[in-house]
Amino acid sequence: MWFLIMLILSMLNLVYGEAQVPSEHLGFDDYIPPFASVNGQNILKGVNYASGSAGILDNTAMQVGARIGMNLQLRHHQTTISSIERILGDRGSTSNLLNKCMYTVEVGNNDYINNYFSKLYPTRRMCTPEQYATLLIQQYSQQLKTLYNYGARKIALFGVPPYGCAPAMIAMHGTNGSSCVDFINKAVQIFNAKLILLVDELNNNLRDAKFIYVNYYQISSTVRTGFKVTNTSCCVVGKNAAVSICSPFKTPCQNRSDYMYWDTLHTTEAANVMIAARSYSAQFPSDTYPIDICRLAQLK
Repeated sequence: MWFLIMLILSMLNLVYGEAQVPSEHLGFDDYIPPFASVNGQNILKGVNYASGSAGILDNTAMQVGARIGMNLQLRHHQTTISSIERILGDRGSTSNLLNKCMYTVEVGNNDYINNYFSKLYPTRRMCTPEQYATLLIQQYSQQLKTLYNYGARKIALFGVPPYGCAPAMIAMHGTNGSSCVDFINKAVQIFNAKLILLVDELNNNLRDAKFIYVNYYQISSTVRTGFKVTNTSCCVVGKNAAVSICSPFKTPCQNRSDYMYWDTLHTTEAANVMIAARSYSAQFPSDTYPIDICRLAQLK
């Protein structure tokens, strides 16, 4: 058994319960603590920088209030590194430790839900899906290179799932006869295709590091077929299905394992467990690229 710390950066608010399942496969017996509460020697067990509504772009999800985007999460990581250096006593030992860590990054989701496809933003009128994906990838590339400069060497990058199939998006935009909102899914697939190219670029230019792509879109799409209910949420969200937040004091569905979605945007634990298992150990060659999280963790 190898020793490592998993450092989780960015992502959606509730979706990434699945991030913890690979950590169990890797030997963790509890959730990785959030940056806001971790202290002392516990910081050596790993840090979760996740923030609800976080985006690649700083202006993403401004309408929801306080949130910690990718750039601010990276600054928090700097604080973590300083704390580790104080514990270990020198920069060399800190660098050696960080080089062995597993970094899991899932970001970009909110840049579509709470920016590009939000009626509160002019982004969609200003950029084509191709232009917007290019903008995101350019910014994301700089952020990942910053993470590398901070010592990251084993980095798993999750793509954006098929949000056009989420009940909230269907209620908001309609499907025009399709089962999902096709123009949303096509847009996020452009981003995912560019993310794969970015993985190749980073691996070619940063030879002492290994970046992998987790095909969240493909995994989520195939997992979806295994659930009885995919067009509505387990929890009660009120009369407007475009609102994703669960209504308070309402009893959720009893048969939660039958539901793909907990609310109208975020998947249930049952779905997350399945997605996480295939992220950790690829069931099909298309699940991850070029290797899965299990093999990434074993790299020295």
